[in-house]
Amino acid sequence: MTTDAFDWAADQMCVTFTRDLDPAEVFTRYGADPARSRLLDADAASDLPTGQFADGAVSLLRSGRLGDWTFCVEEDGVIGSWPELLTALSRGTETYSVLSTDGLAVFQYWRDGRCVENFEPDLDQPPSAVPGPWRERVREAMAEREGPGMAPVVALVLDHLGLTLDDATLAAPWPTLTVAEDDAPTAPRGDSYAGEGPVPPGAVEIL
Repeated sequence: MTTDAFDWAADQMCVTFTRDLDPAEVFTRYGADPARSRLLDADAASDLPTGQFADGAVSLLRSGRLGDWTFCVEEDGVIGSWPELLTALSRGTETYSVLSTDGLAVFQYWRDGRCVENFEPDLDQPPSAVPGPWRERVREAMAEREGPGMAPVVALVLDHLGLTLDDATLAAPWPTLTVAEDDAPTAPRGDSYAGEGPVPPGAVEIL
């Protein structure tokens, strides 16, 4: 599987894929007001003030519907990897999350507000719980990568979901807005996420 067309996923990004939600609902679950979104291409979106250039921690979100799934690509932020956000985002559906930033790489799969798999594929130690079906597939993809980032894992998820989100596709105009971390979901973790290592799956199947 080639990742030449996935420069956007090389590093410093977080992306989620959620089934059967439209971009407006995805933005809402991220804590953003979808009425603020504008159709912007990648060049125009890059001019929005985010990260250290804004007051507080601000992420750039670009979202769109591809078949049954809605992606949300986040730059200058890690909200899409938070358990609170993924609890809200996957409620009544399912969500994949891939994070690569500041030397940290994390893969997560959530279903109906609960974490099914959560691991750092770069770590060599065995998981603290029974590994789910994605662990070996992700680690095999990472073993073949060149350079930093999680582009091979993003390509793996896209292939599994039957979606195309290469550089050219993402460069097109998509609903775009910025959101401050202070506005993102901060619901209690409860039993959906232990905070350390992967949560043991029950009867898990790859959907």
